[in-house]
Amino acid sequence: MTTTHARTSELQRAQTRMGYLFVLPSTLLYLTFVMAPVLVTVVLAFSHFDPLLGSRWVGFENFTRFFTDRRSLQIFWNTLRFALFAVTFNVSVGLVLAVALNRAMPGWLLYFFRLSFFLPVIIATAFVAVVWSYFYGDDLGVINYFLRLVGLPNVRWLTDSKNAMTSIIIMDVWKNTGFFMVIFIAALQGVPANILEAAEMDGTPAWRRFFRITLPWISPVVFFCIVYASIGALQVFESIVILTQGGPGDATRSLSILIVEEGFGSYEIGYAAAISVVMTVIILIITAIQQLASRRLVQQ
Repeated sequence: MTTTHARTSELQRAQTRMGYLFVLPSTLLYLTFVMAPVLVTVVLAFSHFDPLLGSRWVGFENFTRFFTDRRSLQIFWNTLRFALFAVTFNVSVGLVLAVALNRAMPGWLLYFFRLSFFLPVIIATAFVAVVWSYFYGDDLGVINYFLRLVGLPNVRWLTDSKNAMTSIIIMDVWKNTGFFMVIFIAALQGVPANILEAAEMDGTPAWRRFFRITLPWISPVVFFCIVYASIGALQVFESIVILTQGGPGDATRSLSILIVEEGFGSYEIGYAAAISVVMTVIILIITAIQQLASRRLVQQ
């Protein structure tokens, strides 16, 4: 009995060692390429780094500069505004499309619509932004061309500070809403058909079946999409750089663009690191708020 127990213990120790050995490469890669840069960024956020003279400790000076500079606060508001509208429309339009396509129709037509809405998702954001820049052109743009055909004046889509952010949000929704549509279609197919049929037989209107049965059932998926879309929207970069370069003025500049400009344009490495820390904290706070809200709104 003792011998058997010793062999079992030795086997367990061997399996444990092999388990640690298997996870060691991924752990080392994670520590080297994720945690180490994070720690360096946090240290630099409290320093003034000069590529020629080295660094010196400045405490919270970089953070004070960010929260007292009107320009940085405007860019901070731009990022939040973009995230709010992009997340709202991406998730809501994706859900509407999923509900519209989650019905009986010829197979070829169903797959055609799904492919049409999902195709922009697999195209690189840079390519999409370049194409939309031709749509939004002031004089030779496709949209303004059709506006002139019907007798309407040109719209300065990207060169007017009042329209630029809206134009970027429209492009972002066109690009990403198909991703959420596919996720919602998968979630809708998991709603028990017998419950929906019973409600329909009882004379429950379609809108009430959706809000009382379907939406609560897929609420965990809705919450996931909101969190996922929020994290991506708060880090928006490529589309704005290609369409407006953050302009006109600072009307569309985001925190990600500001980080790149300060870090690699002005060589304010410490200030750029501080902005990165602020953006990370913002993402964590928003995610935590969404997590707390999900406890009340998400059906378990």
